[in-house]
Amino acid sequence: MNVHSSTPAAVRPGIYPRGAETVDLILKAALDVLIDEGAAAFTLRRIAARCGMKVGNLSYHFPKKELLIQLLLEEMLEFYESLLDDTARRPGLSPEEQLTIIIGLCIDDIGSKRTTHLFTELWALANHNPVVAERVAAFYRVAHVQIAQAVAPLNPALSPDEVEAVARFISAAMEGTTIFVGHGKAWADQRAWMKAISTTALVQLAKTVTPGDIRRFD
Repeated sequence: MNVHSSTPAAVRPGIYPRGAETVDLILKAALDVLIDEGAAAFTLRRIAARCGMKVGNLSYHFPKKELLIQLLLEEMLEFYESLLDDTARRPGLSPEEQLTIIIGLCIDDIGSKRTTHLFTELWALANHNPVVAERVAAFYRVAHVQIAQAVAPLNPALSPDEVEAVARFISAAMEGTTIFVGHGKAWADQRAWMKAISTTALVQLAKTVTPGDIRRFD
């Protein structure tokens, strides 16, 4: 899947190609500010200071901080796409094996400071900025497609909308572990247990949940 299919080229920052050294420097500084200082510090002025630039120079490339968020999320999608290609999408894997690997990767990933801090700060920004909220939602829409592609063949009785709902629940369940067993969290020492429970319970759910279960409260 092309992770850039919903991102128009017109919103690209500045006039430089994505791999330009200056843009890479700004993106790294923006990432460091979010991870180390949090959403409250995520301003163009603070990012400029972090990478040793004047605010005007940074604004030439990124006139709004929302463009930085967009590009950061695109970079993350590319990373996870590559990771899935190397792991869950290897030839010969069954859908059950693919889903198990995806869930395990997500739980393992929150063991890093980068992932735990980055996502919690992105959620915080999204709470108060509708543009960031839409960028984050777009990121998760792509992520949910990846999960749904493993769920669908495991449970042919489900409609596409129901498959999507199950994929979204699996995503929510995995993300929810971040505040408890993510990097530096109170029960981080139980992350391996959460991984074992998640892979067992969520794969079983994907295989056995029925349309009636999903629509029980309609």
